[in-house]
Amino acid sequence: MKPVTTPPPAVELRVPTDEDALNWHRVFNDPDVMEFHGGAPAELSVYDELTARQRRHHAELGFCLYTLLDPADGAVMGFTGAQPWPWEWGPAGEIEIGWRLGRAYWGKGYATAAAQAALDSVRAAGVRQVVAMVDARNERSLAVTRRLGMRREETVITPTRQREAYCHRLEV
Repeated sequence: MKPVTTPPPAVELRVPTDEDALNWHRVFNDPDVMEFHGGAPAELSVYDELTARQRRHHAELGFCLYTLLDPADGAVMGFTGAQPWPWEWGPAGEIEIGWRLGRAYWGKGYATAAAQAALDSVRAAGVRQVVAMVDARNERSLAVTRRLGMRREETVITPTRQREAYCHRLEV
């Protein structure tokens, strides 16, 4: 008997709008969501700057961290996509793929499906390799890296929080 495979969920990505700063702030305003991203919800101004930076990335590079929309009702679920690694430590100078979803969307396959879709824009822009930096305790995101076929290459201690993180790589 052939195993039953569940098709990935449908996903819709868009370049972040000005309004998405408020949408991301609302969706990520949850300590569980932010556990591996600084621990506490960020101020709205952080998302204002982040969405503006993503629009610039898309215009200049052809990819960004896209807003992830629920195909059923258009609600903002979070983001996924790629951007240049923004710090001097870790994989400086490389393109990082990442994802962050609101708690209501965890465990349903959206992060993997959206990351696969985002990889298409990275490939189209001529990027040949991406990295993902994942907190060593973040089992959900580590599972996404495995489903994407990424390989763990190195362990890094983050300078600000002194936490162990794994750098994964994928040829695209």
